Amino acid sequence: MALGELDDSGLGCAALSADDMGERAAEAAALLKALSHQGRLMILCHLSSGEKSVTALEELLGSRQAAVSQQLARLRSEGLVAARRDGKAIYYSIRDPKAGAIMALVYDMFCGPDAQPTAREVRVD
Repeated sequence: MALGELDDSGLGCAALSADDMGERAAEAAALLKALSHQGRLMILCHLSSGEKSVTALEELLGSRQAAVSQQLARLRSEGLVAARRDGKAIYYSIRDPKAGAIMALVYDMFCGPDAQPTAREVRVD
């Protein structure tokens, strides 16, 4: 079921039992909590275009290695990214397709050519 679509009953997620809805809500809350950090979102944004080394992410983010590694560790512990070692370099990529889909939606909503400014961005002078 795509975003905004209803199932055959026309109820969408309301068609789930309370227990099933609770389980799904807990899963969604855990994913959103992992994504609710500016640094982690920026890392995932860069990874959405393909695999990157820690060094490349440091340069792209303008951050220190310790800060980038800390956020990557959190994303890895949540199962959102995968790591692969090649010699001394470690490369990261998005592992969880849900994280990739959310990053595409976040891009469309906030960064894409049709993105509308949020209420905080709109200024009336």
